[in-house]
Amino acid sequence: MLNQHTIDIIKSTVPVLEEHGEKITTRFYQLMFGNHPELLNIFNHANQKQGRQQKALAGTVYAAAMYIDQLEAILPVVKQIAHKHRSLGIKPEHYPIVGKHLLLAIKEVLGDAATDEIIDAWAQAYNMIADAFISVEAEMYDEATNQEGGWNGFRNFIVDRKVIESDVITSFYLKPEDNGTIAGFIPGQYISIKLEIEGEKFTHIRQYSLSDAPGKDYYRISVKREAQPMNPDGIVSNYLHDGLNEGDIVKISAPAGDFVLDTKKNNPLVLLSGGVGLTPMMSMLKTVVDIQPGRKVTFVHAAANGNVHALRDEVEELSRLDHVQSFFFYDSPTEEDRVNDRFDVEGYITTEWLKERTSIEEGEFYFCGPVPFMKAMNRSLKALGVNDDRIHFEFFGPMGNLEE
Repeated sequence: MLNQHTIDIIKSTVPVLEEHGEKITTRFYQLMFGNHPELLNIFNHANQKQGRQQKALAGTVYAAAMYIDQLEAILPVVKQIAHKHRSLGIKPEHYPIVGKHLLLAIKEVLGDAATDEIIDAWAQAYNMIADAFISVEAEMYDEATNQEGGWNGFRNFIVDRKVIESDVITSFYLKPEDNGTIAGFIPGQYISIKLEIEGEKFTHIRQYSLSDAPGKDYYRISVKREAQPMNPDGIVSNYLHDGLNEGDIVKISAPAGDFVLDTKKNNPLVLLSGGVGLTPMMSMLKTVVDIQPGRKVTFVHAAANGNVHALRDEVEELSRLDHVQSFFFYDSPTEEDRVNDRFDVEGYITTEWLKERTSIEEGEFYFCGPVPFMKAMNRSLKALGVNDDRIHFEFFGPMGNLEE
């Protein structure tokens, strides 16, 4: 445990971290990858180049400093990050490397303001935080390995089927190469896929939500093709769409993630999705129908139009059930959409619509999609008085802040 003097020093750096956090974490990644380029086989290159990882890490460091004397307050964040670390294959030996370069970055960015006393205090704090992560992740590795159908690290899976769902989304049905059983998962969780792409110096690892209910002999992911094939996100998604075929083998880590459906509750469920954010919602919807057949479900999906709307038929089939209703919002419907009555509302999901058509007073709300969509949903639900404990969401990629 840290002594009070060290805690006071760490807390005194909170304003500095608020101001210079992203500059510190940006320099941290430059230094670390410069000295350890092999770590680029683990980290998401897209998040690095777009600044998302730097911003997320800055927020985590800031929170750690603010709550250094009560780390239990940020335990949910620790567990969320630990899920990703286990899925990616982060190991205890990586933590000293991170700590060394984080301290170097703090010293370099803050200059003379980073006294030896401050650096020593942060070294102690980092070691304590790292130990917390290592302990939590050790339990997760053990659970992933020892559960029925579980495994350690990455396991070979065969692309059993590849199904085009829309102009931009394709589903991949993945079965284990060894024909063994596969680990179960909780609706909302994801898997990591490790890819070696011809012409790329480093491997790429991406995390994709599972888009079908658990209990099958396969995993299904539904992947959106990024419009710009040369940007880091596009390299992977375009490879999956164009370069990965039925019969090919990919490496997958066991399911992970803490954005999960609570099936112990039976209050009305509202699933809100935008774009490819519907993938975890599909798993939740199918699971509720399977194991909570009486639970009221409202499934709301927003898309540009019918050309990019994936998995529509699956939702419509389930909507025939008395306790399931679905609504589709198109903000740019085509003439064919209009003629064939493919959508329910033209435009965006509004606060007023949510108030009129969903169970605001007692519903459990889950949402996922592009950040602007999630910010809009969060604002609307908060404005309608929905308590935080009934609001659940997941970012694709590094953790962000919906309040910004």
